[in-house]
Amino acid sequence: MADACDASKGALCGAPFLILAWAGLAGAAGVALAAAATHKFESPVLTMAAMMLTLHAVAAVGIVGIAFRAARPCFWLGVALLMLAGASLFAGEIAFHTLNGNASFQMLAPTGGTLMIVSWLIVAVLAIASARRQS
Repeated sequence: MADACDASKGALCGAPFLILAWAGLAGAAGVALAAAATHKFESPVLTMAAMMLTLHAVAAVGIVGIAFRAARPCFWLGVALLMLAGASLFAGEIAFHTLNGNASFQMLAPTGGTLMIVSWLIVAVLAIASARRQS
């Protein structure tokens, strides 16, 4: 991925930075939600949302690292974005609902959960495709 910041690559040039920034914010939000769930609201649902957000933020950072070594970094960067989007929707809706008592956006949690599942399946497919390409 040495040429990833070639001007002809367009958005790919800034993608790793943006993904890492989003992952950093998601990780911080996950820790803050965990603190709120433990000290303020004593909510196992909020604790689970915090865990999912933090876990997927870390996974996205790892995926960016893989992208730098991959033959097709765009796919890996795309799946990191998908994973962060899913985790953000999932945890954001749960936090909003728990903290405000408002279930107006309740379909965002299952949508986010589906995106997280799909992103992990894509990671598996990309890993298998990479292994096949190397053999």
